[in-house]
Amino acid sequence: MLRTGWQAGPASGGPVLVAVTDFHATRRRDLLAVARAGRSLANAWPSMPGAVGMWLWTMPLAGRSGSVSVWTSEDALKSFVRRPPHTQIVRRFANAGTLHTHRWWMPEFDRDQAWRTSREHLVPKK
Repeated sequence: MLRTGWQAGPASGGPVLVAVTDFHATRRRDLLAVARAGRSLANAWPSMPGAVGMWLWTMPLAGRSGSVSVWTSEDALKSFVRRPPHTQIVRRFANAGTLHTHRWWMPEFDRDQAWRTSREHLVPKK
Protein backbone atom coordinates (compact mmCIF):
# COMPACT_ATOMS: atom_id res chain seq x y z
CA MET A 1 0.00 0.00 0.00
CA LEU A 2 1.23 3.46 -0.92
CA ARG A 3 -0.10 6.62 0.67
CA THR A 4 0.44 10.34 0.50
CA GLY A 5 1.66 12.39 3.39
CA TRP A 6 -0.89 13.86 5.77
CA GLN A 7 -2.73 16.80 4.20
CA ALA A 8 -3.94 19.04 7.03
CA GLY A 9 -7.23 20.88 6.82
CA PRO A 10 -8.18 24.07 8.64
CA ALA A 11 -10.02 22.38 11.54
CA SER A 12 -8.69 20.56 14.62
CA GLY A 13 -9.55 19.33 18.09
CA GLY A 14 -12.46 17.53 19.69
CA PRO A 15 -14.17 14.36 18.52
CA VAL A 16 -13.69 13.55 14.83
CA LEU A 17 -15.37 11.49 12.14
CA VAL A 18 -12.98 9.29 10.15
CA ALA A 19 -14.21 8.33 6.66
CA VAL A 20 -12.50 5.68 4.53
CA THR A 21 -13.20 5.28 0.81
CA ASP A 22 -12.03 2.23 -1.13
CA PHE A 23 -12.48 2.30 -4.91
CA HIS A 24 -12.03 -1.03 -6.72
CA ALA A 25 -11.35 -0.28 -10.40
CA THR A 26 -12.82 -2.71 -12.91
CA ARG A 27 -9.77 -2.06 -15.10
CA ARG A 28 -6.44 -1.25 -13.48
CA ARG A 29 -5.64 1.14 -16.32
CA ASP A 30 -8.34 3.50 -14.93
CA LEU A 31 -6.58 3.77 -11.60
CA LEU A 32 -4.22 6.59 -12.60
CA ALA A 33 -7.12 8.79 -13.73
CA VAL A 34 -8.97 8.05 -10.48
CA ALA A 35 -5.87 8.93 -8.44
CA ARG A 36 -5.38 12.19 -10.34
CA ALA A 37 -9.00 13.13 -9.73
CA GLY A 38 -8.57 12.43 -6.01
CA ARG A 39 -5.44 14.55 -5.96
CA SER A 40 -7.33 17.45 -7.53
CA LEU A 41 -9.79 17.35 -4.62
CA ALA A 42 -6.94 17.23 -2.11
CA ASN A 43 -5.54 20.50 -3.46
CA ALA A 44 -8.49 22.35 -1.90
CA TRP A 45 -8.06 20.64 1.46
CA PRO A 46 -6.32 23.43 3.41
CA SER A 47 -9.44 25.60 3.09
CA MET A 48 -12.12 22.87 3.29
CA PRO A 49 -14.59 23.77 6.09
CA GLY A 50 -14.67 21.13 8.82
CA ALA A 51 -11.74 19.14 7.37
CA VAL A 52 -9.14 18.05 9.90
CA GLY A 53 -7.02 16.32 7.27
CA MET A 54 -6.65 13.41 4.89
CA TRP A 55 -4.48 10.84 3.17
CA LEU A 56 -4.82 9.39 -0.30
CA TRP A 57 -3.77 5.77 -0.72
CA THR A 58 -3.46 3.17 -3.47
CA MET A 59 -2.80 -0.50 -3.99
CA PRO A 60 -2.02 -0.34 -7.72
CA LEU A 61 -1.51 -4.06 -8.30
CA ALA A 62 -4.90 -4.74 -6.71
CA GLY A 63 -6.58 -1.97 -8.73
CA ARG A 64 -7.63 -0.10 -5.60
CA SER A 65 -7.34 3.47 -4.39
CA GLY A 66 -9.11 5.80 -2.02
CA SER A 67 -8.85 8.20 0.85
CA VAL A 68 -8.95 8.45 4.60
CA SER A 69 -10.45 11.79 5.56
CA VAL A 70 -11.04 13.25 9.00
CA TRP A 71 -13.89 15.66 9.77
CA THR A 72 -15.24 17.67 12.68
CA SER A 73 -18.82 16.66 11.91
CA GLU A 74 -21.13 14.60 9.75
CA ASP A 75 -22.40 17.87 8.23
CA ALA A 76 -18.87 18.85 7.17
CA LEU A 77 -18.41 15.49 5.42
CA LYS A 78 -21.81 15.76 3.73
CA SER A 79 -20.98 19.28 2.56
CA PHE A 80 -17.77 18.02 0.94
CA VAL A 81 -19.55 15.08 -0.72
CA ARG A 82 -22.10 17.49 -2.25
CA ARG A 83 -19.51 19.92 -3.65
CA PRO A 84 -19.63 20.09 -7.46
CA PRO A 85 -16.00 18.99 -7.98
CA HIS A 86 -16.67 15.85 -5.92
CA THR A 87 -20.01 15.01 -7.54
CA GLN A 88 -18.48 15.47 -11.01
CA ILE A 89 -15.71 12.99 -10.21
CA VAL A 90 -18.17 10.49 -8.75
CA ARG A 91 -20.29 10.69 -11.91
CA ARG A 92 -17.23 10.45 -14.17
CA PHE A 93 -16.06 7.19 -12.60
CA ALA A 94 -19.45 5.70 -11.67
CA ASN A 95 -19.09 2.84 -14.16
CA ALA A 96 -15.34 2.33 -13.71
CA GLY A 97 -15.58 0.21 -10.57
CA THR A 98 -17.16 -0.11 -7.16
CA LEU A 99 -16.84 2.10 -4.11
CA HIS A 100 -16.86 0.88 -0.52
CA THR A 101 -16.96 3.23 2.45
CA HIS A 102 -16.55 2.91 6.19
CA ARG A 103 -16.61 5.55 8.91
CA TRP A 104 -16.41 5.87 12.65
CA TRP A 105 -16.02 8.45 15.40
CA MET A 106 -12.92 8.98 17.51
CA PRO A 107 -13.50 10.77 20.84
CA GLU A 108 -10.16 12.54 20.38
CA PHE A 109 -8.13 12.66 17.17
CA ASP A 110 -4.99 10.56 17.11
CA ARG A 111 -3.49 10.59 13.62
CA ASP A 112 -1.49 7.36 14.04
CA GLN A 113 -4.47 5.47 15.46
CA ALA A 114 -6.76 6.79 12.72
CA TRP A 115 -4.39 5.44 10.06
CA ARG A 116 -3.90 2.08 11.82
CA THR A 117 -7.64 1.53 12.16
CA SER A 118 -8.25 2.61 8.56
CA ARG A 119 -5.54 0.26 7.31
CA GLU A 120 -7.15 -2.63 9.19
CA HIS A 121 -10.35 -2.02 7.20
CA LEU A 122 -8.42 -1.85 3.94
CA VAL A 123 -5.96 -4.71 4.40
CA PRO A 124 -7.51 -7.66 6.23
CA LYS A 125 -5.20 -9.68 8.43
CA LYS A 126 -4.11 -13.01 6.97
